[in-house]
Amino acid sequence: MAQSNSIHAVGKRKNAIARIYLKPGTGKIMVNDREFEHYFPVEISRMIIRQPLELVNAGGDFDIYVNVQGGGMFGQAGAIKHGISKALLLLNSDFRPILKKAGFLTRDARIKERKKYGQRGARARYQYSKR
Repeated sequence: MAQSNSIHAVGKRKNAIARIYLKPGTGKIMVNDREFEHYFPVEISRMIIRQPLELVNAGGDFDIYVNVQGGGMFGQAGAIKHGISKALLLLNSDFRPILKKAGFLTRDARIKERKKYGQRGARARYQYSKR
């Protein structure tokens, strides 16, 4: 979907990676060649994705094509939000203070902590019996 008049950005959240292609249009959002509403059936995840567009009042100005993989539904939604914010910044640098203040340009680095050997999980220990 990479075209000469489109803007490309990458967003990440947990294990999800989203490649965003932003081009002038009518406000249509396609995720993995499916309609936005069909890919994200939960309204909260759709709201997360629309946040940067509503913040800069650019909701119906662009068509957005997304290729996202990895992670779960909300991780993918967060990755798309991050990618759209970065694409809007490439489009117009005047959006930077608005998006930065909202925290949309910062990569959320929280990921699952690995399980350690000799333990039940990342932090949980096996039960200890004194007697």
